[in-house]
Amino acid sequence: MRSARYTACVILILHNIRSAHNVGSMFRTADAAGVSKIMLSGYTPGPTDPRGKPRKEFVKVSLRAEQYVPWERTKTLAQAVKQLKKGNFTIIGLEQDPRAKNLFSYEPAGKKLALVVGNEVRGLSPQARSLCDTLVEIPMHGKKESLNVAVACGIALFAL
Repeated sequence: MRSARYTACVILILHNIRSAHNVGSMFRTADAAGVSKIMLSGYTPGPTDPRGKPRKEFVKVSLRAEQYVPWERTKTLAQAVKQLKKGNFTIIGLEQDPRAKNLFSYEPAGKKLALVVGNEVRGLSPQARSLCDTLVEIPMHGKKESLNVAVACGIALFAL
């Protein structure tokens, strides 16, 4: 059951994620965070393989969260963003970028948000970044420059 404080509609867009483990983890976290829907774009793997059979590595990590969080696939990120902008969603890209705002001080303008998370190694391409209304980043204080994409996604979902 969702908390009474939960007031925003949040959609998670997973673009060009390569690991089914990461995607499964993000489905499980999205369920915990109250995400309304997950959109998969590019080559992001879904819960099932091309033959329609469950991906074992996905299900192992998701604990079947795909049965509770609605999801759909769009061929491109641009299609997903276009669809959401028609519904007045604010598109927020999670990416280290000189233009990015600190996630923890960012205050979204609207109540309909879409968080875009990109590839484990390359993140969001310049083209993908240009589709976003704003970019946010998690400040890094240690020697490592980034977090695992599923971990970063979880932090961003709960912060937003």
